[in-house]
Amino acid sequence: MNRTLEILAPVGDMERLYAALDYGADAVYLGGTMFGMRAGSAKFDAQSLKIACNEAHSRGKRVYLTCNTLPHNNEMPMLEGFIKDATNAGVDAMIANDIGVFSLIKKYSPDMEIHISTQAGIVNYVTANEFYNMGAKRVVLARELSLEEIAEIRAKTPKDLEIECFVHGAMCVSFSGRCLLSQYLVNRDANRGECAQPCRWGYHLMEEKRVGEFYPIFEEEKGSYILNAKDMCMIDHIDKLAQAGVDSFKIEGRAKSSYYVSVVTNAYRMAMDIYKKDPENYKLPEWIHDEVFKVSHRAYCTGFFFGHPKDCQYYENSGYIREYDVVAIVDKCENGRIYATQRNKFNKGDKLEVLAPYSKPVALTADELFDEHDNTIDTANHAMMRFSIASDLEFPKNSIIRKEV
Repeated sequence: MNRTLEILAPVGDMERLYAALDYGADAVYLGGTMFGMRAGSAKFDAQSLKIACNEAHSRGKRVYLTCNTLPHNNEMPMLEGFIKDATNAGVDAMIANDIGVFSLIKKYSPDMEIHISTQAGIVNYVTANEFYNMGAKRVVLARELSLEEIAEIRAKTPKDLEIECFVHGAMCVSFSGRCLLSQYLVNRDANRGECAQPCRWGYHLMEEKRVGEFYPIFEEEKGSYILNAKDMCMIDHIDKLAQAGVDSFKIEGRAKSSYYVSVVTNAYRMAMDIYKKDPENYKLPEWIHDEVFKVSHRAYCTGFFFGHPKDCQYYENSGYIREYDVVAIVDKCENGRIYATQRNKFNKGDKLEVLAPYSKPVALTADELFDEHDNTIDTANHAMMRFSIASDLEFPKNSIIRKEV
């Protein structure tokens, strides 16, 4: 296996940065305080961006900064400072969509690596080649491509042009995220990072002369969430993606929890490592497949990778499936105890799981619980309380203790 196959994880703040790095990301992508497609998770100013880059680089990991909105005239003068701050922070690449933004990155940071955002809608090798000729190092392909189409793009583009694809997480009902619905309905521009996700809303019909009388919309009696897409999940198909020519395996979710980032990153990390070890005889262990169902998620599908999707909409509701809760985070293990900090209530005798980085989850029963003063307790029911569990098992700091709901 000569190619570097990258696990790229989403980061919304410093907590999620550490989660991604601890649990096996080769690189992370994050947003600054402007010009990113997730305004709600735009947490990194110039100072924190530098801290994030230093932490990632100290572990041999890379940082990609989103700059993929469609900025209007009044925002363009601010781009120079934004780009220079990114360069000074040590960002490894910037993700761009708008051709004007692309040109300014080249102007103000000539050595900056540029990745072309999925929102550029790249669906053919001619477009990919033109971006390469302009100086792009990587293209993030549109989500509406099959594995065969990706393989053809790989075959007809320079080998040093990297190909990145989204492989896990929420999908947008519009073409590669280019949506006007949010702006039209609530004046929040999805192309400038402010999407209100109206595709997740339930809809009814109203006849113009019967104001206030709402009629449900049914599609084959399945409900009225007519725009609600399932989540993408390609954990079972790492080998097929790699064989099609994908270099970077991108996980969606900069607005998701650190638990989500940890678990999903770990699953794809472990799957990738197994694939790299023996590509010809690759088989995904069942426990890795099961891991992606232990985070909050919508029903899963495989998007367009295997042709036109036949079952990628979910009409019953737009809510999440949640089967596990994080109950604590490990602080240390010593003298036959696991010392931890509580996140959600659990009781003595509960059956738990501990997930450490690069590892399969380990079952644990809370047979004996102690508070921080070493008194025996029957329940851990105070937020952020310190406690310990009697156990000879050992796990690294920040391992996750969870419980099935």
